[in-house]
Amino acid sequence: MTYCVGLMLDEGMVFLSDTRTNAGLDNISRYRKMFTWEVPGERAIVALTAGNLAITQAVMSTLQEAIDNPETEPGDCILSAPSMFRVAELMGEAMQKVQHKYQDTLEQRKESSSASIMVGGQRKGGAQRLFLVYAAGNFIEATEDTPYLQIGEHKYGKPILDRVITPETPIADGVKAALLSMDSTLRSNLSVGMPLDLAVLPEGSCHFSEHRRIDAEDAGFKALSDAWSQALREAFADMPNIVHRTAKQTF
Repeated sequence: MTYCVGLMLDEGMVFLSDTRTNAGLDNISRYRKMFTWEVPGERAIVALTAGNLAITQAVMSTLQEAIDNPETEPGDCILSAPSMFRVAELMGEAMQKVQHKYQDTLEQRKESSSASIMVGGQRKGGAQRLFLVYAAGNFIEATEDTPYLQIGEHKYGKPILDRVITPETPIADGVKAALLSMDSTLRSNLSVGMPLDLAVLPEGSCHFSEHRRIDAEDAGFKALSDAWSQALREAFADMPNIVHRTAKQTF
């Protein structure tokens, strides 16, 4: 399985993904689920993938093929698209193409072709935007009311985002919230695993200020995880009791 999260804040965007895939308890592998493209100062794009690995890899390969071979793949590519909305459309069109090619065969084999792609970024002169592309190729967009999107095993990491994230959240706090959201998921779901991929895109820069892999021995992530666990235990201990202890009755 997978957990990926993207935040769209006034100060910029934060993207985080795990790298674990599994086809049963004894078949666990590591594959990157974050894909980035950057033309410094002109545009920066991030895609996060979840679902059927063969489907999402085929979609990413289709998009990359259009970039690498424009003479054989006429039309827009994500690095020439005039807007981030068009980038989302291209992602959706690639998803539709791959789904059309493989869906019937997968259904005959009783295998799922379900997949989703989160895509976000910014091009020069345009606003930062964040989309979630579904298996049918249609998509939704993050808004001020919902300034983050998740794909994969999202339920464990959602509570902290609901409580903390607003468009006004500083980008440094956004990174912290995304990492703690992932930490909660790692603790509660064994199908999500290290290492993690992190990308940070400050608003208006069209350049990643942070783009790195976080492994299981990363001192900063371990310190954040330990501090969060301790803070939760202390907060729990300070909570008032709703049911008060009563004296034990004897008969």
